[in-house]
Amino acid sequence: MNTQPTLTKDDGSTGTTGTPASSDGLKAGLKNRHLSMIAIGGVIGAGLFVGSGSGIAAAGPAILLSYALVGTMVVFVMRMLGEMAAARPSSGSFSAYADQALGRWAGFSIGWLYWFFWVVVLAVEATAGAVILESWIPAVPQWAWALIVMVVLTATNLASVASYGEFEFWFAGIKVVAIGAFVVIGLLAVFGVLPGSDNPGAGFAHLTDAGGFFPMGAGAILTGVLMVVFSFMGSEIVTLAAGESEDPQRAVTKATNSVIWRIGVFYLGSIFVVLTLLPWNDKSIVEKGSYVAALDSIGIPHAGQVMNVIVLTAVLSCLNSGLYTASRMAFSLGQRGDAPKAFARTTARGVPRAAILGSVVFGFVAVFFNYKWPDTVFAFLLNSSGAVALFVWLVICVTQLRMRGIILRESPEKLVVRMWLFPYLTWATIGMIVFVLGYMIYDGGGAREQVVLSLLVAALVVAVALVRERIGKSSAKS
Repeated sequence: MNTQPTLTKDDGSTGTTGTPASSDGLKAGLKNRHLSMIAIGGVIGAGLFVGSGSGIAAAGPAILLSYALVGTMVVFVMRMLGEMAAARPSSGSFSAYADQALGRWAGFSIGWLYWFFWVVVLAVEATAGAVILESWIPAVPQWAWALIVMVVLTATNLASVASYGEFEFWFAGIKVVAIGAFVVIGLLAVFGVLPGSDNPGAGFAHLTDAGGFFPMGAGAILTGVLMVVFSFMGSEIVTLAAGESEDPQRAVTKATNSVIWRIGVFYLGSIFVVLTLLPWNDKSIVEKGSYVAALDSIGIPHAGQVMNVIVLTAVLSCLNSGLYTASRMAFSLGQRGDAPKAFARTTARGVPRAAILGSVVFGFVAVFFNYKWPDTVFAFLLNSSGAVALFVWLVICVTQLRMRGIILRESPEKLVVRMWLFPYLTWATIGMIVFVLGYMIYDGGGAREQVVLSLLVAALVVAVALVRERIGKSSAKS
């Protein structure tokens, strides 16, 4: 008997292959080492390297509490998502679960909002990478570098899911090694035991010697939360990728269980090192970036160029994963009839070609908007996707409240990952997210604009979903 999996090809026909495939037509091409590194590096974006200096300037050493609060929220959200993903691995992840638990309108809405978020990220990251590359080779214009980066990573994703996994394995590996080395070297310098260090090795004195631990007041913790929350976006990528792995349940369980130490080491650990190497109000933290300033204080030669290489790696990693994530969400939407059917077709290699190309085309358009109208059209795209991360986390929480009962009724043996103190911690997390959204509106400025524009876009998408659902019901009756 032929036990090879059947795949849906671009022409609509079916074929077989000797490589394992997931039940939805995607190849199980991601190895355990790929998933492990995607899980470890998934929470590390360019925002941590570039944006942390602004957060330190706004809250002082208390920014550590901001990172801890957001980190705790992400740990809870990932635990909930892990519970659902381990029981029902899917390329649509939380969008597919919202579809099952809350209704078609919810899966449609959050799926398209998430896709929109990542295709805008493609433009942001491609531009950030192009700026660095142009500084190295100015003979090639910035737009050309952005084009080159997008084309190369599109080709990688089109080749096979294993190609994406291999690229991400090395990109994430460089980030992990770099931050790990930074934390170790930094701590040695903090305690004055690093040979040849230029840092005075003041121990923990810098945490309180410039106005105390709360130099801007305790309220600055919430301001810090607004500045760091979006640097955590991407933690959920591993649950989408798990659907194309050899052992989805094991991969999700491992990733979910490791999220606490990942956030502790890479976020809290690295920012703690920066704050103990330098006083929080040292101007170089904002001017050079927190990591470069810290490396300079130790006496690491060419710290700026070293960090540029690491930031470029983080940018390429984020772009690579953004394209992968957007295409898999489009694929899942296509499977459920919420996107063009072509998005649900896969090649003989198990790659959703149309979903990838559809996502990257919008990414190219967004890059063009960034060059042509950076302060109008692109600023609107950026702001209107700004709060989507929080919407996604909120939907994950609400979905998990319903999915727990569904899983227990239909397949209780698959509930191998459980949310702690259910449903109390789930409700507490919902309260935390709603509070952050409310504070963003209250705080004003750019944060308010992001929430309002994101809410308007979300309302438009939900309206489209509800109209589609009503039309579908009317057609079914007739």
